[in-house]
Amino acid sequence: MTAEVAKTEQVRALSLSTLAFTVCFAVWTIFSIIGVQIKQNLGLSDTQFGLLAGTPILTGSLIRIFLGIWTDQYGGRVVYACVMLAAALATYLLTNAETYPQFLVAALGVGIAGGSFAVGVAYVSKFFATKSQGTALGIFGAGNIGAAVTKFCAPFVMVAYGWQTVAQVWAGALVVMALLFLAFSKDDPDLKHRRVHGLKAKGTWLQMQPLKNLQVWRFSLYYFFVFGAFVALSLWLPHYLMGAYSLDIKTAGMIAAAYSVPASLFRVVGGWLSDRVGARLVMYVTFLVSVICCFLLSYPSTHYVVEGTDGPIEFTLRMTLPVFMVLIFTLGFFMSLGKAAVYKHIPVYYPTHVGAVGGLVGMMGGLGGFVLPFAFGVLRDMTHIWTSCFMLLFVLVSTALIWMHVSIIMIERKRHPELREMKFFPELEKKMGGSA
Repeated sequence: MTAEVAKTEQVRALSLSTLAFTVCFAVWTIFSIIGVQIKQNLGLSDTQFGLLAGTPILTGSLIRIFLGIWTDQYGGRVVYACVMLAAALATYLLTNAETYPQFLVAALGVGIAGGSFAVGVAYVSKFFATKSQGTALGIFGAGNIGAAVTKFCAPFVMVAYGWQTVAQVWAGALVVMALLFLAFSKDDPDLKHRRVHGLKAKGTWLQMQPLKNLQVWRFSLYYFFVFGAFVALSLWLPHYLMGAYSLDIKTAGMIAAAYSVPASLFRVVGGWLSDRVGARLVMYVTFLVSVICCFLLSYPSTHYVVEGTDGPIEFTLRMTLPVFMVLIFTLGFFMSLGKAAVYKHIPVYYPTHVGAVGGLVGMMGGLGGFVLPFAFGVLRDMTHIWTSCFMLLFVLVSTALIWMHVSIIMIERKRHPELREMKFFPELEKKMGGSA
């Protein structure tokens, strides 16, 4: 294979996979818009809405590990197309649902579209050398912008023609994309090599061996926040903006879409930075900025009464919409950097198990997209405070930052014996052992 042909195949694989992931992600987050209308039609509580919006995320998360393994075994070209066709059928059948349980079942089928991420990571990574995988996977991950596509377009289609038309059009787009992918994509180099030499792919059990490493689960927690919280906010923001700031669905959808754009496109920058300055530094900056943003966003509107020298002084602290937008866009931007940095680690540490490890990490991130909207709804119903969702995110990202820092200290002590006498978190380090 010549360098020119290799470059051509790289561009083809990356561009088709990114476009396909964009369409899949648009379908995967469809309930962020049509769910608002369904909530009104069925008279759902915030908890029920959060469960409905997050249910597709559950399916797309749980199947990722298996789809990643199957991609390593059978090739991404066929697996990717099958995922899109199955999701298209489920999305079209969604229009027949009438009751809340029926919508939940249909949402499980729609969630198949989310499994495309594990397929794309395993497929794309095989076309690129280690030194450029961060950039390549960052470009692929920018397909998250599909969430913005849904928020930009779906409100106008829904207002004009109803939520059923949105589901039908999005299902049609998946079918078209699946056919284009089959027609123009090529098998990955590993699959071609096995076919030429008559080699068999590793069995499912061998593919899953690295999953017992604590490091893999640490990466999963990182992704639970940077990706899971991104998906959760993509689903929750339209509803949040309508409730907290009394916006209509079109305006709320546009603002939520504007959040999704930087949280998607700048994933490319995150991959590029990870290749050049290191994924560890990118993760540190991501978590530190996210802690600050989540803390500020979690502060609820508060009315104060202060005893002044001439009597009580009353004032209210409330985050205005412009300030909220600045903070949420900043959070989305650094989440996008972190998403790319997490996946930069995987081909480096587990080059022969990208499908399994990437599938598990993607599964845990996706589970964040399922668990968090439901948790947001529960917290909203329990506390009656809109900003309670950001309180939860503050705790989550703080935990991830602490675990990462402790693990890195332990790694550095192994490399540099002179650091072993330094004790930062002795009790935590004792429980974690040496598996940083």
